[in-house]
Amino acid sequence: MKSTLCFAVFCSVLTAYYIYIPLPHTISEPWKLMMLDATFRGVQHLGNLAHSLGLSHHIKVLNFAVTFFGMLSPTSSEGVRVTDTVFDGVQVRVFEATRGSDSELKRSVVYIHGGGWSLGSARMQSYDYLCRKMAEDLNAVVVSVDYRLAPEVHFPEQYNDAYIATKQFLLPEMLAKYSVDPNRVAVSGDSAGGNLAAAVSQQLALDSSVTNKPKLQSLIYPVLQALDFNTPSYQQNRDVPILYRPLMIKFWLEYLNGDPSFIHSLLVNNHTSLDLSQIATSREKVNWTLLLPSTLKKNYKPVVQATGTPKVIQEVPALLDVRAVPLIADEDVLKLLPQTYVLTCEHDVLRDDGIMYARRLEQAGIHVTHDHYEDGFHGCMIFGLWPTYFSVGIRTMHNYIKWLDQNL
Repeated sequence: MKSTLCFAVFCSVLTAYYIYIPLPHTISEPWKLMMLDATFRGVQHLGNLAHSLGLSHHIKVLNFAVTFFGMLSPTSSEGVRVTDTVFDGVQVRVFEATRGSDSELKRSVVYIHGGGWSLGSARMQSYDYLCRKMAEDLNAVVVSVDYRLAPEVHFPEQYNDAYIATKQFLLPEMLAKYSVDPNRVAVSGDSAGGNLAAAVSQQLALDSSVTNKPKLQSLIYPVLQALDFNTPSYQQNRDVPILYRPLMIKFWLEYLNGDPSFIHSLLVNNHTSLDLSQIATSREKVNWTLLLPSTLKKNYKPVVQATGTPKVIQEVPALLDVRAVPLIADEDVLKLLPQTYVLTCEHDVLRDDGIMYARRLEQAGIHVTHDHYEDGFHGCMIFGLWPTYFSVGIRTMHNYIKWLDQNL
């Protein structure tokens, strides 16, 4: 009996030790986040074990766990008709509000889900709920793009899927088919989906064959650059769940088909050292010392290496491709973009990506709404649902949809 009790106490202590991590006091519902993070870390460890044993790619294990219990069939409701279809070879899920007459033109949102270009699906419960809610609340047509994922495909295929599906939907005959007002279409996405939405918006602005341009772009805690992994938010939040700094770099290398051994070089910015002349112009476009307010710069120092690792850029040239890294777009391109909404969270390594992009857009003359959450963390919006119900997730989703309603 005593040995059983000791074993139970030992297991409890071990579990508590694994779950507990020190978190900023301002973060939303810290103990709930610790539980979520512990689950996510546990799955990552299992994935790494399966990968090392040659059983499966670690990303596939993680994606299986993320999607296994939450994949939904296209189920219509009283107010929203839901269908799975294909736009020019790309899988999409379409949510059509049924309120109003068939002849009434509706607003529309093309939504691109997040997940490090490797995880998630338009068919997941969280994204199904979000897009269904947008369609109903906005009386709109929402197209959720189910783009292909790493490791099966790498850049630029995720971008290509998102662009092809969006461009196809913007054709006059497609907008007419879904009774969509061609002057009231937004492109949106969260995290890696925010990256794709920003890149798609830039290319649509440049594509002369696209006659119907988006009215808005809305980016939710987007990832927009891979040249500086030591911005103040990367330094401040390197150990804050659920997106740790090394994990974000792993997602980048998987997306761009880079060697995993480059992680350390990216962690210390060896890939953007001063001796790499081809980096100079792009480096200036992510210069946070010029783009961030002093309240965020605080006492953080830039990490700039005098000499670095040229092999990284040589083998992963997409690190300088604007389709992968929208923050390095030229100002002439930014000037062509539509009104923009950028949502950022204080406790997120990607906070400064979004803030720097908002600043560069403002400098280019674009009207930007920057919505910042002091208690927010990366991914919080999709965790405003069952079973987590984070209060900051509920607020971010409400305010995001409210902005769309007021501006689309």
